[in-house]
Amino acid sequence: MNPYENEGLNAIRDGVRALCAQFPAEYWRKIDEQKGFPETFVKALTDEGWLSAMIPEEYGGSGLGLAEASVILEEVNACGGNSGTVHGQMYNMFTLLRHGSDAQKSYYLPKLASGELRLQSMGVTEPSTGTDTTKIKTTAVKRGDKYVINGQKVWISRVQHSDLMILLARTTPLAEVTKKSEGMSIFLVDLRDAIGNGLTVQPIANMVNHETNELFFDNLELPADSLIGEEGKGFRYILDGLNAERALIAAECIGDGRWFIEKSAAYARDRVVFGRPIGQNQGVQFPIAEAHIEIEAADLMRWRACEEYDSGKNAGASANMAKYLAAKASWEAANACLQTHGGFGFACEYDVERKFRETRLYQVAPISTNLILSYVAEHLLDLPRSF
Repeated sequence: MNPYENEGLNAIRDGVRALCAQFPAEYWRKIDEQKGFPETFVKALTDEGWLSAMIPEEYGGSGLGLAEASVILEEVNACGGNSGTVHGQMYNMFTLLRHGSDAQKSYYLPKLASGELRLQSMGVTEPSTGTDTTKIKTTAVKRGDKYVINGQKVWISRVQHSDLMILLARTTPLAEVTKKSEGMSIFLVDLRDAIGNGLTVQPIANMVNHETNELFFDNLELPADSLIGEEGKGFRYILDGLNAERALIAAECIGDGRWFIEKSAAYARDRVVFGRPIGQNQGVQFPIAEAHIEIEAADLMRWRACEEYDSGKNAGASANMAKYLAAKASWEAANACLQTHGGFGFACEYDVERKFRETRLYQVAPISTNLILSYVAEHLLDLPRSF
């Protein structure tokens, strides 16, 4: 794959940029100030078919791959937007597409493609376990033709603007499985029925305008056909979506990085101090140049991860490394941009501080940089497991 000579990808870039031009910086600034949700933007992105890019054509989507999906999210961020408000629809759909029954796919995928339904949420993380997913305490107990859910989740995003949620719960107690990754199952939760009927949602205020919540399950009943795939295999299923998620987040960070670099370079060319543009000073231009180099390098790993994923290979290592490199590069680009703007970088009207906060998230979520380093050490370097 050579992304720079792909007419299809360039057409996607042009299309997404044209849509994003309808939502300038003022739009995103107002959303951030109000701690709101960009409903108009999400609807426009849905109506033009960008969020159904990876749904097969037989279900009403475009049948595109991870590479194309990554370009869509990259361009949203490169145009100054925040694709964190929509990316859940992309990677959450993978679990349903790859492991759902024919009946589930036939019913839900066309509705997701048309925008009638949204699948923006995934319930995995818990307060007491964090990234130690095999220790989750949320349980799903089979009782007749229903599963009864009890437990708690945290940092679950976009629940208020989603109709469905992917939920990971333990169906077999940890003490009864031979491998700790076994005994967990995936469910498709209809939030419209669940909220107020066993599911309580408590929003979490945070430094980024990222709609996220704590969830409480108290005898929530789900129909037996809410189970996706085989009972007890949920952890393996969820990894498919997480590898896609990491590649997509990498693309978002690359988009952020390019926004920061363009913004800081333009300011450095125009801002005159001591009778010369500040960009003439190596102390200003070198950090911007370094950020550009690192974004370009991260981009190459993004393409490798997408190519492996789309060809059916195990993309775990590449997706993790792409996310690590891109998140690191976007954060360094953000710092260079803020430093270049000086005091004006803290002024909301320049949008630097908003994007600065948004890209900082990806050092921590959806997987922390330290956990990626542990993965690489163990799985690629054959070092002893550190946890």
